[in-house]
Amino acid sequence: MEPYRRRIFYYETDRMAIVHNSNYLRIFEEARLDHMYKSGITYKRMEDEGVLIPQVEAYVKYIKPITYGDELSIRVRMTEFNGVKVKYEYGLFVGNEEKPSATGFTAHCFLDDSTRNPVSIKKKIPEVFRRLMAAFEKDMSEKRNAAPALNSPMT
Repeated sequence: MEPYRRRIFYYETDRMAIVHNSNYLRIFEEARLDHMYKSGITYKRMEDEGVLIPQVEAYVKYIKPITYGDELSIRVRMTEFNGVKVKYEYGLFVGNEEKPSATGFTAHCFLDDSTRNPVSIKKKIPEVFRRLMAAFEKDMSEKRNAAPALNSPMT
């Protein structure tokens, strides 16, 4: 899947003009929603169907500073998916660099709109399940076919 691309804005940085650590998760969120959109799914559709997707776990590895004005290419792939839970890995690349400036993951579950009960989207929204499963299978196929050095988390 094509990477999500964006530029770093001044307000996302700290006094040293480096992206503030809290903004990495925001960038992950943007990239995840873009990945869903490219898979034919919108968050609005999920909410309209009564399904929410809260984040239940997150991790960021800061490798090299990302600064104001940098153009990012964010590679996203689903690494786990069963219709009740999903996990995404991210690699943030500056410009044409070969090595990421940051990597990480987020894990999510599917809940009903009361935010109390887990939902199997395979049962509740079969079409969305099929699209996400197709995206997951494509991501895993791309991971298997990547060069060995590219198979560590998004590097």
